[in-house]
Amino acid sequence: MGWRTMRTGAVAVASSVLLSVAACASSTSAASSSPAASGVNVVASTNVWGDIAEAIGGNRVQVTSIISDPSADPHSYEASARTRLAVSKADVVIENGGGYDDFMSRLVSSAQPKAVINAVDVSGRAAAARAAGQDLNEHIWYDFPSVAKVADRIASTLSSAAPGDAGTFRANATRFQGQLHDLITREATDRLATEGAGVAITEPVPLYLLNALGAVNKTPRAFSKAVEDGTDVPPAVLQHTLDLFGGGAVKALVYNAQTTDAQTEQLKKAARDHHVAVVPVTETLPPGNSYLAWMTANLAAISKALRA
Repeated sequence: MGWRTMRTGAVAVASSVLLSVAACASSTSAASSSPAASGVNVVASTNVWGDIAEAIGGNRVQVTSIISDPSADPHSYEASARTRLAVSKADVVIENGGGYDDFMSRLVSSAQPKAVINAVDVSGRAAAARAAGQDLNEHIWYDFPSVAKVADRIASTLSSAAPGDAGTFRANATRFQGQLHDLITREATDRLATEGAGVAITEPVPLYLLNALGAVNKTPRAFSKAVEDGTDVPPAVLQHTLDLFGGGAVKALVYNAQTTDAQTEQLKKAARDHHVAVVPVTETLPPGNSYLAWMTANLAAISKALRA
């Protein structure tokens, strides 16, 4: 994940795309809570997992999402006394894991909440990456099968915390899983038209979704690594990446709108100059959206670009 250079204009572009597909509303704060006045107290590191917890818990949970501001960096986030207190009082804590939100791991270690869900651990993606000798892509909320596993764990953990509401949690989880399965089915259907399509990225944020569509990432690893690390892309690597757009190697540029710098802006310009589709994605849930609506919009926009 990058985030070193932030531009509100880029985030606005991403939000406008999602608004057009999924009717977004007003903005959220850096630490937002659901309106539930009582029930299981859930604290999530980001509003992505917070929204999924709300979908499963309904009005039986009170959810606090520590990060919902698109300009906040989970890698460098410094927890306040208020945040530490919230974690210490939580019945359930949901962290992404995989090095994405280490601040939460530190809070969990010191506060020792009653139950902790590490999404990356539940997904099995870290173990699979190690077995394959590959780097872990920690952005697992773009991987619908992984989200399904985490949703199951959330339902079972909430049921342990409030056994009397277990039926409600399971019914809500079943409903959520059904809509998630619809997205997985849509990926498989769209793949018939997107298999083998070349794509460029700025960071690996959307790679799980792109892989599910059968797209082929043509971006040099050195480019994405430099963006993630916040360092300059070597000139030769930058030129190689820019050449992708003029040679017809890629049908789309899918970029992280929450991280921009001069070099990612060059990629966007090159893509547009050569009439290659440019699709923004984000790491946090856009204001007023739900996880399922957000991912429906992302899938539709990326599939359309790859079929063009």
